Amino acid sequence: MSILRIDSSANTENSVTRDLTDRIITQLGDTDVTVRDLALEPLPQITNTWAVARATPEGDRAPEQIEALKESDKLVAEIMAADTIVIGAPLYNFSVPASLKAWIDLVARVGVTFRYTEAGPEGLVKGKRVIIAMASGGVPAGAPVDFNTPYLKTVLGFMGMDDVTVISADAMAIDPEGTKANANKAIDALTRKAA
Repeated sequence: MSILRIDSSANTENSVTRDLTDRIITQLGDTDVTVRDLALEPLPQITNTWAVARATPEGDRAPEQIEALKESDKLVAEIMAADTIVIGAPLYNFSVPASLKAWIDLVARVGVTFRYTEAGPEGLVKGKRVIIAMASGGVPAGAPVDFNTPYLKTVLGFMGMDDVTVISADAMAIDPEGTKANANKAIDALTRKAA
């Protein structure tokens, strides 16, 4: 089983979500891990060239369009190669960090990770397990002002990834020890997905 680990916390030294993603991967017991650190290696924002390129048939793309999609193609390949995706997603101003939104913008591609049909949109990334490690100062996961976890579940599901588990440390400013203990208990309950 292979894991894609995505870290998005700008805090690279004392990050709660990074600690949680470490523990999740240890719990799953896998060594085949691809790490995508969005803070240490920021992704580009999408541009007009990118937007036009993704809508241009593959065989008709100009060299600059092919170049514009290169990073996006690599990110999609990482998703497709993984059995499990572990995402560290701290709550920043009620939503996901900008670095994680940039990743989403680059991987949510019509005809690649989803498509439109007469019956509605269909996700093309199937059979993946996703574990989201969410941390916040005091906004509970799933609260009306948590636009992080519902957004991630929606956009991942749109791409076909509907097996999503949220591990939350969502009261760090109120009860850090209790919050971490609850998150660790949830991690301890994770089991390796059968192949």
